[in-house]
Amino acid sequence: MDISRRRYGGRTELKSPSSDVGFHANRVIERCRQLARITDVAGETTRTFLSPAARQCMETVKSWMEAAGLVVYIDAVGNLRGLYEATQTGAPRLMIGSHLDTVPNAGAFDGVLGVMLGLALIEMLDGKRLPYAIELVGFSEEEGVRFGTPFIGSRALVGRIDDQLLSTTDAEGTSVHQAIANFGISAELSSAALDEQAKAYLEFHIEQGPVLESEGLALGIVEAIVGQTRGEMRFVGSANHAGTTPMHLRHDALAAAAQWIGEVERYALETKGLVATVGRLGVLPGAGNVIAGEVTASLDVRHANDAIRTSSVYHLAAEAERIAHGRGLSAEWRILMEQRAVAMDAHLTKMAEAAVIDAEAAPFRMMSGAGHDAMVIAERLPSAMIFLRSPGGLSHHPDEAVRQEDVACALAAGLAFLRKFDTTAVMN
Repeated sequence: MDISRRRYGGRTELKSPSSDVGFHANRVIERCRQLARITDVAGETTRTFLSPAARQCMETVKSWMEAAGLVVYIDAVGNLRGLYEATQTGAPRLMIGSHLDTVPNAGAFDGVLGVMLGLALIEMLDGKRLPYAIELVGFSEEEGVRFGTPFIGSRALVGRIDDQLLSTTDAEGTSVHQAIANFGISAELSSAALDEQAKAYLEFHIEQGPVLESEGLALGIVEAIVGQTRGEMRFVGSANHAGTTPMHLRHDALAAAAQWIGEVERYALETKGLVATVGRLGVLPGAGNVIAGEVTASLDVRHANDAIRTSSVYHLAAEAERIAHGRGLSAEWRILMEQRAVAMDAHLTKMAEAAVIDAEAAPFRMMSGAGHDAMVIAERLPSAMIFLRSPGGLSHHPDEAVRQEDVACALAAGLAFLRKFDTTAVMN
């Protein structure tokens, strides 16, 4: 590997020929596709928090990280973390990462691509050490699939794992605490906290939307991540026989939920910039010839303005109570996660923008409508995000893809970012 390294006034100059970047881009894509074959559900890509497939995925990535010269360990919530040491001990640390878990029936690149890009950047150093260390992290949980609450991995790094979260149970009744113990992790949660030498965080991620493709661009620089609320609405009525109970005497929880779901959609359509989604229903008793006595409905609400998001949640909760009351039912609202809108660090964002320009790509700034680990880590560290174009705007879908030339461009921008990071005030 022919990477030149020269010193310019304290700056490390890292350059890589285009053919070398192309090789690594192809390997990043192939690794993502290889990991997509590691799954808990045959015939699709589904990998949830601390599942058997998660263990196999971490073992595979761990072997690649160790081969690249990282010192690797699994922390107290199952995050895979590797340290590429600096020229001197105790040096400042740049963190690069994303998540390794997936949604059900996922694509190959959501989350995993960011980890593989970070690994490729370290491999492209070819063993050369920088004035700062690089910590690569593959978060064990971001999607919130198994326990209904997201960002368990990154929340551990910022000290936001509390007893309520640890006691949350999955569909089989296993708590987060039990899942960690069952995985064989015995470390104290506090040990997962960010190292005091960690000074900044960088995350690469697919856009998961159509904006970059519509603009004809490979990369985007994220300025801010919209706020989001996730919760559950529980409608409680009365289960009864579907054939013998007249329509006007029913207290049908599913009918109430259906009416409310329509109101969620109507309100979101009429509120500029708001997105609101009911993506999961739990129906009891769940038989075709029984009136539903209880329904639990998920609700995901997002907006760049926290005040609008909060007022929207209040409105939709009040609408559920109104609908339930009109049908002789009750409605209970429970918040599972509330995350304010988060701006990326202005200094690092400018650095990312300059790195994208160095990679001969247009410096396009944008918002992220999806939540990412960066929004959690930003509570403690200056953070930046770089998006890659999502062909067709597809994500959370088996046909999710990336373009080889976009991955190569991201690697070129990543090398430029490593070169520039060495010169910033964050190093002092």
